[in-house]
Amino acid sequence: MDLFAAIREAMISHARRCLPEEACGLLAFDGAGALRRAYCLANADHSATGFTVDPDDHFRVLGDAETRGWTVGGVFHSHPVSAATPSRTDIARSLDPTWLHVIVGLVDTDVPDVRGWRITDGEATEEPLVLVPPIASPEEKGGA
Repeated sequence: MDLFAAIREAMISHARRCLPEEACGLLAFDGAGALRRAYCLANADHSATGFTVDPDDHFRVLGDAETRGWTVGGVFHSHPVSAATPSRTDIARSLDPTWLHVIVGLVDTDVPDVRGWRITDGEATEEPLVLVPPIASPEEKGGA
């Protein structure tokens, strides 16, 4: 799965801002299945060990994504003091096996770990995230 640098940075920034609590948000995809946006949302649980996307935020995101021709097909959250691997709670609370789960691990806040997962029938399988760097301007590419 391609992960644009700007989307990765948005998730990391949100995770850092939410410390010591877990950050969370929803992921929107276009019709071709490309990840288009990470919606950074409030954690209704206000917890360092769990998250619930605020229901009003969830509803707002569904509407915004729909107006853009996108679908919500994933979630992201942070682990403030542990690795970017699904916890037992993450696995137990996963409801849709088609969703992408991105976890931002902040064991080292200077070098966060961002990993993607698919969770099916209680099993987490890593979905490799391929970082897509920002597109350079013509000047940066050496062009006119």
